[in-house]
Amino acid sequence: MYRIKNGSQSAAGDQKIHWVREHMPVLNEIEKQFEKEKPFRNQVVSICLHLEAKTGYMAEIFQRGGADVYISGSNPLSTDDEVCASLVEKGIHVYSWYGIDSGSHYENLVTLVEAEPRIIIDDGADLTSLLHSEKSDINSVKGVCEETTTGITRVKALQKEGKLRFPVIAVNDAYCKHLFDNRYGTGQSALDGIMRTTNLVIAGKTVVVAGYGWVGKGVAFRARGLGAHVVVTEVDPVKALEAHLEGFRVMSMDEACGIGDIFVTCTGNIDVIREEHFKTMKNGAILCNAGHFDVEVYVKSLRKMAEPKKVRSNIEEYTIHGKNLYLLGEGRLVNLACANGHPAEIMDLSFALQVLSARYLLEHELENKLLPVPEELDTQIAERALSTLGITLDVLNERQIHYLNSWKYTYD
Repeated sequence: MYRIKNGSQSAAGDQKIHWVREHMPVLNEIEKQFEKEKPFRNQVVSICLHLEAKTGYMAEIFQRGGADVYISGSNPLSTDDEVCASLVEKGIHVYSWYGIDSGSHYENLVTLVEAEPRIIIDDGADLTSLLHSEKSDINSVKGVCEETTTGITRVKALQKEGKLRFPVIAVNDAYCKHLFDNRYGTGQSALDGIMRTTNLVIAGKTVVVAGYGWVGKGVAFRARGLGAHVVVTEVDPVKALEAHLEGFRVMSMDEACGIGDIFVTCTGNIDVIREEHFKTMKNGAILCNAGHFDVEVYVKSLRKMAEPKKVRSNIEEYTIHGKNLYLLGEGRLVNLACANGHPAEIMDLSFALQVLSARYLLEHELENKLLPVPEELDTQIAERALSTLGITLDVLNERQIHYLNSWKYTYD
């Protein structure tokens, strides 16, 4: 369990959470609603996410909604100790700290499971997988909200094998999540992590983006906006063609590895950049990951080829055949390991989806399968966001509605 080191630590965490709260208006509205209605009264909610200020605010909202909250970080380099201290002071059970070792991280996840949660907020299906692989009592679990593409892939594998034992809502696949969070959130925060860590210019460099899903699109467009020459690598012919028609160079990683200055993986798969690519890269190439786990850049292979040398905070240098390669954030998520993650306004939408989906799970009897976020929740969050921005929409009149719902050509 996290132990506060000094009094100023929790005060600093309070300030960080206050700042993001000021820029998360949709969650502000939900917070007021939860405080009044207490939808999670006497329920345990376990959260495994990147534990920084925005996640901390979401944990507080669950607590104000009546929940007993247990929380752990999902990445050792993205946990903010000051935020942990602030949450502990508020009575939230925190099991994480910056730089945590893998053994302690696993023990903390076990603690979150042993708390007998009613609802789980998961990242990468870490808690979901643990519940299914261990001899755990999962009778308490009403359902899970999954935050990431990687987690949904793992849940799909459980479901395909007929082993999924509780409903999981695919929060990642909600339109407000993958469109705004994955594209605009990761696009901005990944480049932010690269720039603040290296203190190098992006303009004029060749940035290789591996994968052209929502995350890859965001990174590619933001890199081009900063003046980079962008190359996209893909395995999906449709996405590759889309990238080509949007003006990016498309080629295989075998081709791109020799010309790239900065490499950003965005696939959710393993071994995207590996030994044969390291050998071909030019001196000074920078490697980082914006996908999920630290497996997209094959770090284990890299460390077998050369001893890492820390040359700057969050930068390791590897000398291979007289060339220096630079790995950012140990190959973990560059936007969180090397920066502050997604902008607060973006996570306002994603975490609003999380808390409303969690309430939906609690209040409905659902099948033990992977389920989409109810469309009405997605729409409701978009409407709330537009309202906070002072943006109004057109409204269809009865004549227009009738026209759209009729198969007859009746226009006059």
